[in-house]
Amino acid sequence: MKRLVLASNNAGKLREFQRLFAELDIELIPQGQLGVSEAEEPHATFVENALEKARHAARATGLPALADDSGICVPALGGAPGVYSARYAGEPKSDARNNAKLVADLATHSDRRAFYYAVLVLVRHADDPRPLIAEGRFDGEVVDAPQGEGGFGYDPHFFVPALGKTVAQLTPEEKNPISHRGRALVALMAKLHEDSL
Repeated sequence: MKRLVLASNNAGKLREFQRLFAELDIELIPQGQLGVSEAEEPHATFVENALEKARHAARATGLPALADDSGICVPALGGAPGVYSARYAGEPKSDARNNAKLVADLATHSDRRAFYYAVLVLVRHADDPRPLIAEGRFDGEVVDAPQGEGGFGYDPHFFVPALGKTVAQLTPEEKNPISHRGRALVALMAKLHEDSL
């Protein structure tokens, strides 16, 4: 079994990744369990932030590291919240305040289309010159009233017309194969099959 450090302290992401990795022969260890602090995310793109987080975790642990950077992008808002999704309403991070700000910012827009976007970066070591990079996208639209108790982040306001539900109303079994992270993970697994850690 290979050991891989997950460069995240987000409990929601951790649960999702642990479910997604459950069938794989890779032991996923959250960075917090290894005493690794959160990395800075100073960049304007998802891929640069994910790479920063993966290299930080690999450098601190000496293990291969997996990081993701993800968020919700709303075309009517010029792609915002984008990389600032977790802190859209400022500090401290708050899903409730982020959702309230997003709904308020869309109040004058008829175009409610949105998509979740995720980039996964896997580095074999901190200075890996060719990290494995995969991306995934999950389309929907923003609704004003929250629906559902599951998920995290923007899920109660992220409606998927094809399913007639918000992401917060989906079971993990329904969500994982079609989510942005799930799609990115499938793409990453395909790359892993071509390349060994």
